[in-house]
Amino acid sequence: MLKLKNIKKFYKTGDFKQQTLKDVSVEFRENEFVAILGPSGSGKTTLLNIIGGLDKYDSGDLIINGKSTKKFKNKDFDAYRNNCIGFIFQSYNLINHISILENVEMSMTLSGISKRKRKKKALELLKKVGLKQHAHKKPNQLSGGQMQRVAIARALANDPNIILADEPTGALDSKTSIQIMKLIEEIAKDKLVIMVTHNPELASTYASRIIEFKDGEMVSDSNPFESKENNNEIKIRKTKMNFLTALNLSFNNIKTKKGRTLITSFASSIGIIGIALILSLSNGFQIQIDKFEKETLSQMPIAITPEYTIMDEESSKKLMEDIRGENKKVKDGKITALKSFEALTHKNNITEEYINYIENIDSSYIGGISYNRITRLNLLYKNNNAKLITSNILFPLPESDQNENIITDNFDVIYGNMPKEYNELVLLIDSKNRLDEKVLNELGYTTQNEIDFEDIVNKEIKVVLNDTLYKKYSNFFIQNTDYEDLYDDESNITLKITGIIRGKEDNQFAKLSGTGLCYKESLMEYVMEKNNDSEIVKEQTNSDYNVLTGKKFDYETEDGKKEKDNTLALLGAKTTPFSIQIYPKNFDYKDKLTQYLDNYNKSKKEEDKILYTDYAEAITSLSGNIMSAITIVLIAFSTISLIVSSIMIGIIIYISVLERTKEIGILRALGARKKDITRVFNAETFIIGLSSGILGITIANILIIPANIILKDLSGLENVARLNPLHALILISISITLTLLGGFIPSIIAAKKDPVEALRTE
Repeated sequence: MLKLKNIKKFYKTGDFKQQTLKDVSVEFRENEFVAILGPSGSGKTTLLNIIGGLDKYDSGDLIINGKSTKKFKNKDFDAYRNNCIGFIFQSYNLINHISILENVEMSMTLSGISKRKRKKKALELLKKVGLKQHAHKKPNQLSGGQMQRVAIARALANDPNIILADEPTGALDSKTSIQIMKLIEEIAKDKLVIMVTHNPELASTYASRIIEFKDGEMVSDSNPFESKENNNEIKIRKTKMNFLTALNLSFNNIKTKKGRTLITSFASSIGIIGIALILSLSNGFQIQIDKFEKETLSQMPIAITPEYTIMDEESSKKLMEDIRGENKKVKDGKITALKSFEALTHKNNITEEYINYIENIDSSYIGGISYNRITRLNLLYKNNNAKLITSNILFPLPESDQNENIITDNFDVIYGNMPKEYNELVLLIDSKNRLDEKVLNELGYTTQNEIDFEDIVNKEIKVVLNDTLYKKYSNFFIQNTDYEDLYDDESNITLKITGIIRGKEDNQFAKLSGTGLCYKESLMEYVMEKNNDSEIVKEQTNSDYNVLTGKKFDYETEDGKKEKDNTLALLGAKTTPFSIQIYPKNFDYKDKLTQYLDNYNKSKKEEDKILYTDYAEAITSLSGNIMSAITIVLIAFSTISLIVSSIMIGIIIYISVLERTKEIGILRALGARKKDITRVFNAETFIIGLSSGILGITIANILIIPANIILKDLSGLENVARLNPLHALILISISITLTLLGGFIPSIIAAKKDPVEALRTE
């Protein structure tokens, strides 16, 4: 079954080349006990390693069941050792950090045998060698003879055809040696046993065949054998070490170095701790910011104005470069176009169609809508004398099905009542009870006046309709300037100030609202309805002249074409607003509103699109960008420690490779592939990385407690720092990934170690 044909083996040391096997040809029976004798350096151990597939011959052929091994790859020799060979070494070569039961199971584990089956067989073999009661002990708890019996049990685990014993009694006393030799003799009854020994007495007592070697040549054979041609194909099951086995090996090894592992894990976790604290603070502050934004920005309007400034990233960059003078590339003798600011402006054409689209928004999304129109309300106010209010001191209140919600959610009524009827007004002042001086002047007060609340509430303002204010004179209309008489006209609409409101503390929406008198949308609708039937509007509709100035409209220019429409709108004939403010009911509905507005533009040409400004989004994106930038910078600094940790892990794993060199040789002798060895050390780095990550997250969570106490004292905010569980999992994953990267090169070095050299390591 086993045949060596003209085997030659050379070893090179620098320029020196030594031949250790010289044209060796020998054949073995399926069942016999062969002892190979010879002095040290005669080549007998080299022969044993070549038969076992640990070492490779330079020329000749190793034939197994008629199958040549000339074309065997590394993985084929690995499988061959696992399936066909059982090794018994002089120094036992047990893995010290796992139990003797696990040592015996190892070759079966590599073969992919189930845990239940391999445990059962391992216990049977330990019973056979008289060690079943010691199954869960570590090798260093046994005597030399007991350890050799474990090695014999391990060699038999996969039921191999060939047992290779290299000086199996060399480290044992004579009594124990006899026990071991009897065990090997028993094994040889149904297997091929090849034993290398220096002891002729042992060979002659137990072996059925003695082969002598000298200077790399076979000099005698007491019972030579030459078989007939054997064409049987050797069937070898491929070996494979799963990751759980690798984890178990590495975990047991790590347990023997608890102190070093703990220090390594702690050192590696420092970067994780830093990043975890940064993320917990960033996450906590972002939660506080989001809470603040939802409370204060939830009903900030989405504004649709006549013009929308398009400041995309590229345009913004170029504009800033121009401002800073950074665009210095100039082509001599060439003139290029300078993009005007107007080119960055999109004109919104708000039509009746769009107004209808707005009014069909799901009412559950809306806190209110307000429209700004060109239409001028003709206002008269009487303090001592009646006067016409020429400035725009009135602003529309947003209206919805629940009219007061958006006002009461954002403003406090500090005096009087909210308007209920169309002809009632409310005065809006700022947080310091100030009113725009323009409003004060129009109401007949000076900027030095301090006005009591009760003095202004219930004051009346008159809205004069077109037919009362404008009188036709020749071909155009002029205003009636007898304001006292106008004030008392019965056709006027009397407006009453019913209350004073002020923005809630730290409310951004309220701060952006300004100050002035606020009216209900129903007032504007009522006035426009009345004025639309006025004589001046009818006259202007049918005339090509401006009835207020007497000038003819210039229809040749774009501005001229719009002049008539603007005049009619000013007089109340055109109801289409020039700007719209839509107030979301809350922060969650804002995205639904913007999606609804975006849907309108989907089928429109670029010039027909209606673009809007989301004030809340503008503020939140700014705060979000600042927070993100700070977080990224801090994480970048902490990442340096992670990189250093990775380098340190690489050094630690390399030390582990040096410490476990013999274990590498043992695993290779049992049939482990190079990738299995890599997997063992990857498993070790995985455990260290996992430990570092978990330790880092644990310490970070502990440090969050005093951090929150300090932050509460400084800011008054409770439990600011809080680590997102997802961030914790990501950081643990990063820790594992970086340690795996750090241990990658050492694990490759481990896999490339020569198994014969590794086994010689002490």
